[in-house]
Amino acid sequence: MFMNFLLHFEWKLRRFIMNFTPLWTAALNAFSNFIIVDEHCRIAYMNKPYTEILNVQLEDVIGKPIKSVIPTTKLPEVMASGKAHIGALMTLYDHKTGKDISFVCNRIPLIEDGEVIGGVAISTFNEVGEIYNLYSEVEKMQQQNELYQQTIEQLRKQTNPLDYIIGTSQAIQQIKSTIAIFANSGLSILLTGETGVGKEVFANALHQLSSRSTSNFVKINCAAIPKDLLESELFGYEGGAFTGAKKGGKIGKFELADGGTLLLDEIGEMPLPLQSKLLRVLQEKEVERIGGVTPIKVDVRLICSTNQNLTQLIQDGRFRADLYYRINTIELAIPPLRDRLDDIPDLCNFFVQKFNRENSSYTQGVEQEVLALMQQYTWPGNVRELEHVIERLCFLNPHSTIGIAPVIF
Repeated sequence: MFMNFLLHFEWKLRRFIMNFTPLWTAALNAFSNFIIVDEHCRIAYMNKPYTEILNVQLEDVIGKPIKSVIPTTKLPEVMASGKAHIGALMTLYDHKTGKDISFVCNRIPLIEDGEVIGGVAISTFNEVGEIYNLYSEVEKMQQQNELYQQTIEQLRKQTNPLDYIIGTSQAIQQIKSTIAIFANSGLSILLTGETGVGKEVFANALHQLSSRSTSNFVKINCAAIPKDLLESELFGYEGGAFTGAKKGGKIGKFELADGGTLLLDEIGEMPLPLQSKLLRVLQEKEVERIGGVTPIKVDVRLICSTNQNLTQLIQDGRFRADLYYRINTIELAIPPLRDRLDDIPDLCNFFVQKFNRENSSYTQGVEQEVLALMQQYTWPGNVRELEHVIERLCFLNPHSTIGIAPVIF
């Protein structure tokens, strides 16, 4: 019940943040000038006052690189760094008055799931009174938002992240104890186990229990990204570093995780040349973007996971032994579901509650006959397979208990 309340509270916070939208709409209308660009720094929108100053038609500049329209703009640099420029002084030639105008410009990257997906440049208010009223409203909402954040932080401190690791089997209890001991140590952790055992859940618990929990938890699947792109995803690149590179460049996962935790999932799929570069980053605690010349210091706690036998990969010449010892300070072997069948009732209950929340349904639970049948199955897809089975059964039984008839797995 307590965790359900926490989830509901977080949902209320998200709704609260969504209520900022009308305020920001009013804010943009109060600004004389604003431009929005996409991830490639191409103009996606420019409001009328800006088009008048530049003496252009909106339809003529949509899709054009912003540098070709405003050569002095620093918005590409902001998007490359992922950090906003607030209060920057800018000068433009005003075609309406025939004079140069200077104004304060705020340049802000738009970030979603750790990726820069666009940017906005905002400048020059209409009336001083509007500024005062707008800032007053924003300040009130920010104070209320801070109160929500503080309350949620207090709730999280009262909630043990290990509660999200479902199961009471001896194997799971032992892993929980190990996580509690080493979560705040800063040591590199290697999570091993078959596909679908939930390695990311254990990695998240390690992060949430550490002193880095207020910073980013960044994930990257080494098997899901083409090998020739993995380096740029990890370390980032400067503008023009290679064909197809964004003009403003891109920050890598290590920089995004600075001060926090980076999970390298399926580390065994990383190419050997990139393993050497990763080892150097771990030793030097700095990254160098592709095409860059200046090392960037990073403070990152590394967690790696794999479903492969890395010692066998070392013998096969596919994985560096020195990197293995570097990332394997502590190894946590996550057992397959067939070795923890006693946890199935708790897992089923957890997933039923999850899908009830997501689908606004009222599945009552799983009958004992079904649980017994599930505990006789070997679950080659592990917890992930069980989750998908429960999702399907909840859909078939939105207002009743899951019985034996529709069970298919």
